[in-house]
Amino acid sequence: MNAPQKSLLDTATEFKMQAALGAQRNSYLSEGIVSASTRIDRIDRAIDILVRHSEAISEAMNQDFGCRPRQVNLMTDVTGSIECLKHCKKHLKSWMKHEKRPTMFPLNLLGGRSTVEYQPKGVVGVLAPWNFPLGMVFEPLAGVLAAGNRAMIKPSEFTPATSALISEMVAEVFDPTELTVFTGGPKVGQAFSSLPFDHMIFTGATSVARHVMAAAARNLVPVTLELGGKSPVVISRSANLKEAVERIMVGKMLNAGQVCIAPDYLLVPEEDLDEVIEQATLVVAEMYPTLLKNDQYTAMVNDRHYERMNSNLTDAHERSIKTVTINPANEDFQVNPLQKIPPTLIINPDDEALCMQDEIFGPLLPIKTYKNFEETIAYINNNPRPLAAYYFGADKTEERRFLSGTTSGGVSINDVMFHMLQKDLPFGGVGPSGMGAYHGIEGFRTFSHAKGIYRQPKRIPVAKLAGFMPPYGEASEKNINSKVKK
Repeated sequence: MNAPQKSLLDTATEFKMQAALGAQRNSYLSEGIVSASTRIDRIDRAIDILVRHSEAISEAMNQDFGCRPRQVNLMTDVTGSIECLKHCKKHLKSWMKHEKRPTMFPLNLLGGRSTVEYQPKGVVGVLAPWNFPLGMVFEPLAGVLAAGNRAMIKPSEFTPATSALISEMVAEVFDPTELTVFTGGPKVGQAFSSLPFDHMIFTGATSVARHVMAAAARNLVPVTLELGGKSPVVISRSANLKEAVERIMVGKMLNAGQVCIAPDYLLVPEEDLDEVIEQATLVVAEMYPTLLKNDQYTAMVNDRHYERMNSNLTDAHERSIKTVTINPANEDFQVNPLQKIPPTLIINPDDEALCMQDEIFGPLLPIKTYKNFEETIAYINNNPRPLAAYYFGADKTEERRFLSGTTSGGVSINDVMFHMLQKDLPFGGVGPSGMGAYHGIEGFRTFSHAKGIYRQPKRIPVAKLAGFMPPYGEASEKNINSKVKK
């Protein structure tokens, strides 16, 4: 009996999603022009629910993770979302302005004029991940609303308490024809990604992105993908080691490494390896004197992810790869109901090791050594293009070589992850780490249609004067000769 009932439920949800999409599209079309005041009102309502429910949001995320610090919840998901929404609210009027573009010769001399107008696409689907279950809904949503769109949201099934709260919050202040939420498991996500949206944004794993993109392709839906990858960190010989390692470990330990732009592996000068290990151990001990019962140290989100981390460690041990477990209070992790993983350094793993195959997404940090700086460029380029890349050092020649010689979604110099926090910088990947970008004007343009418009003067026979009108003759040849030359 269970399977047929489940199938009926899936079908009912699919029908509801199709009906919601139809209602949003009809509402959008009947609205006509989406004014700046309407867009600002929607952004204000989004800000309002985040402010009013900020503590409840934190509690829901803590419930989903088992242990996730209130301060992390508020600083990443809540304030990060509010900052994006406020930034879009501040700038959207200027972003909405029509742009004048040059008109080609000789049409420009005959009075022709060219402009670009940014038009809402219509209805945008937002597929969000579990690691920042609220932030990865509302940060892209800022650009979606600023561009004048309606949106349907599918939050992660791995954070059910947060997803349910998002659904309740949105329903409080938005009509379903403006913004609506669908919760559920993989089948709901699959059906959601198959809807004929006007645009879709997916944040998550590269493996899942392939299915999302394939589903979207059936309806020719344009897709923005924010994925991940193995984001490298290069520590130069010119770097201040203590400062560099402290900043790296602060970023790595945020959300226990469950961050798409977290440092994934280090490339360090071979003679500095021992000092890097020592500094990393000291920094972690300072931040987290204890781990198991420390409510500021985040747990793994679920059993599957906890086992993934353990599989990486088991593989390293089977390969006789040295590991350094950072356990400041020497706690017994055999008794570990919250499924926390202690920060662990994996020293010089071979490239076939599990920890070097896929994005780690946890508190494990491989460290590889190099002799010459060019080895770091070659190593990064021999692997898939990452979402982020990081360089620590004072050597401007090396820094320029790093920036021009490698390709990644974004870069921070002498710190990690801070490029993502800049709301005026585009955030997105390249190749297997994603496509498209949001944040700032790039987000506004991602979720807008750039409509090119040409205006022809009324009384001037432009086609005839330019030689486009048959019978072709002297004007035509003159036009051709003016262009067919070096």
